[in-house]
Amino acid sequence: MTPFITPLAAEQKSQAVTDWAARAGWVVGLLLFVALLYWLMREGWKWRGTLQGDLPELPAVPDEPGETRLSLTGRYHGSTTAGQWLDRIVARGLGTRSRAELTLTDRGLAVVRPGAQDFFVPAAALRGARLDKGIAGKVLTEGGLLVVTWRHGDKDIDSGFRADHPAEHAAWVEALTTLNSTTEGAR
Repeated sequence: MTPFITPLAAEQKSQAVTDWAARAGWVVGLLLFVALLYWLMREGWKWRGTLQGDLPELPAVPDEPGETRLSLTGRYHGSTTAGQWLDRIVARGLGTRSRAELTLTDRGLAVVRPGAQDFFVPAAALRGARLDKGIAGKVLTEGGLLVVTWRHGDKDIDSGFRADHPAEHAAWVEALTTLNSTTEGAR
């Protein structure tokens, strides 16, 4: 067996030379593919906004919203069509994630979002609140998300919030449910 291996070991071979042109071509191709995917996602986001263009303008936060019942700071994770946790709404800036400051008054819910469009949900438009585990693009542990249901135009909307201190969520559900029941009685 040794006589067979010896000639192979004695044969001179040079190291294969890297083909830099082919390698650069693959890298450029991969970068173009990633850019195409990003562009397609962006176009899909814009198309979704166009399809939801019938959504009316969001009410602005009033200068005097009233006496504060509850407030919290946290994150706004997005809005969906009520009951359909994966049907994200992107029109009117509702698809933009951001920090959020929520203030509940007798007049409604003020959502102040630095870097994104603020909006106000009048008390008559509030439909309730619940603890949930997810909304389009965000999944947490059970009860880790405060979901506020409200009516805007002819559409019911679920908006997801996560407080900096999630223990506050239960008080918000109770307060929004109480506010909803008092406004339903007044309607």
